[in-house]
Amino acid sequence: MIKIANIELPDFPLLLAPMEDVSDPPFRALCKEQGADVVYTEFISSEGLIRDAAKSIIKLDIYEKERPVGIQIFGAELDSMLQAVDIVEKSNPDIIDINFGCPVKKVVCKNAGAGILRDIPLMVKLTEALVKRTKLPVTVKTRLGWDHNSIKIVEVAERLQDVGIKAISIHGRTRVQMYKGEADWRPIAEVKNNPRMQIPVFGNGDVDSPEAAKKMRDAYGLDGAMIGRASIGNPWFFKEVKHYFKTGKHLPPPTMEERVDAARRHLQMSIDWKGEKLGVFETRRHYTNYFKGIPHFKDYRMKMVTSDDAVDVFAAFDEVLEKFGDYQFA
Repeated sequence: MIKIANIELPDFPLLLAPMEDVSDPPFRALCKEQGADVVYTEFISSEGLIRDAAKSIIKLDIYEKERPVGIQIFGAELDSMLQAVDIVEKSNPDIIDINFGCPVKKVVCKNAGAGILRDIPLMVKLTEALVKRTKLPVTVKTRLGWDHNSIKIVEVAERLQDVGIKAISIHGRTRVQMYKGEADWRPIAEVKNNPRMQIPVFGNGDVDSPEAAKKMRDAYGLDGAMIGRASIGNPWFFKEVKHYFKTGKHLPPPTMEERVDAARRHLQMSIDWKGEKLGVFETRRHYTNYFKGIPHFKDYRMKMVTSDDAVDVFAAFDEVLEKFGDYQFA
């Protein structure tokens, strides 16, 4: 059994990574149904929260069926981060996660996200202050380092543990790498193998198949996997990994009916949560993967990703089911 503070999780839990405009309540609900053990919100700007910015506030919405759920915040100003923790606590999440890993320029240029990897003392200072501010367990998501020459993740993880975090998730790339090249899980394994580490160490980056998840567990000895891009338009990924762990075999791929049903539910939940305009727009990124591999599908995909009217998108789903209902996925 793996524990984040008092939160009990199964052996080698699968965590849904926080992803901007992806890991919202509708998608988190679908992933939870398919076996995600912990889900995280989209990352939330501490500055946005204290300014009461609508885009940040709506991301605090969490639901009982999601638990355990973590709310992730980012920032680099101590006072703003402390105020943000106070606001987040009112939403009653199970976990508060600090984003020290986002590589996007608009975040990094403010010394937040992965930008703070250039200032480890500030990273530790911020973390310690946030841990002291809340009774909720605090976790951290980060990267190996700023660049290849500044990888000190074993030391960094130990220092973060020493100031009170309850788990750490590490993406196996540096900030300079962004999402290029292959993730290197070896330094993450070094963190796990550090005899002083007592908290769970989760791996992230390139966990894109059940075999990869098994390798992270068996060959690298990590405590769990945080799943990001592999889940987009593929909430079944969590179920597939768990089935593979249990049986050594792959589950049959979801049928066309299951895919259309998931896409319909996803879109409807998004509309219910954020309105038609945003619901239609922000669900588009999932459709390529929902219907990946179908030949002669371009016209139908274009309808899904270009229409601003939900009625048209739902109609496209109906057309797909009628035309491709018997399609056998490999």
